[in-house]
Amino acid sequence: MSDKQPKSAVELAMARLQASDEKHGVDSITLSDKQKSDIAEARSIYEAKIAEQQILHKSKLAMTTDPDARSQLEEQHRRDVSRAANDRDKKIGNIYKTNA
Repeated sequence: MSDKQPKSAVELAMARLQASDEKHGVDSITLSDKQKSDIAEARSIYEAKIAEQQILHKSKLAMTTDPDARSQLEEQHRRDVSRAANDRDKKIGNIYKTNA
């Protein structure tokens, strides 16, 4: 008998994805420890910014009873969250491009 453990469903799926990537010519990216920590830090910072925006948004909504004003606040909040997510993604993209 072999001493190898059977592969889990996740391991099998990852192996299939890796084989598919190789077949289609997709290069895998290996990140340095610095890049990994920079990405984690960027995600943490932007997660905090989005949480802060959520708190401020709820506070403003609690003080607003006019349906039109509430609608405007909702739209502004969606734009703010979207902008923060885009900024986060750009920052992470730049980290991927750097050679640390």
